[in-house]
Amino acid sequence: MTPATEKLISLAILTAQPGKRDALRDGLLALIEPTRNEPGCLDYVLFEMQEEPGTFYMREAFTDRAALETHFQTPHFQSFAATVDDLLARPLQLVFLDQVSG
Repeated sequence: MTPATEKLISLAILTAQPGKRDALRDGLLALIEPTRNEPGCLDYVLFEMQEEPGTFYMREAFTDRAALETHFQTPHFQSFAATVDDLLARPLQLVFLDQVSG
């Protein structure tokens, strides 16, 4: 098994309600540093669509599903999760990916 197939990679897609872009962006940015410091985190990078400001993509990679589940239980993620529904125009979408290239 190659390292590319051992890790769990996903994209979280979050779209802000009108007028809530900055609040969503700030909440997502606050997750970056503490998440990157989690033992199972390999990659955690935030992007915003140029054509659709307020639509964010969080590229995430964890060592395995257990590391992702641990991430969901951290205080910083729980704090974000408690407020995010009020900021979103539609439910968060989490898309899991298989890495094809190096």
